[in-house]
Amino acid sequence: MAKLERALQENFDGLLARIEQGILEGSVSASLEASSDFSEGGARCSVRVFERYSYAGGNRLSMSVTLFQSGGGPVHLSAITAGGSQALLFKINTWGEEAFLDKLRELM
Repeated sequence: MAKLERALQENFDGLLARIEQGILEGSVSASLEASSDFSEGGARCSVRVFERYSYAGGNRLSMSVTLFQSGGGPVHLSAITAGGSQALLFKINTWGEEAFLDKLRELM
């Protein structure tokens, strides 16, 4: 598992669109598996779950991206990858997970 967290002074909708487009166009095997959006009392939250094939690990892995904003405050981003290992007891190869997060880092 790899994780990236940031607080960004950006437009919520613009950032979300840039992430979706960038991840999906950044890998031929990337797909958007699920999404969720909700708001209440001036707060917004969007969750996206992406999946792609990891050539390094020889399997598929996922990345969950959550954006949260309260009022006019910063947009909080949390991204967590999972998968990318074929080991039974210990997680050996996390290269694919880091590479997936690297694509998101480029978009920031």
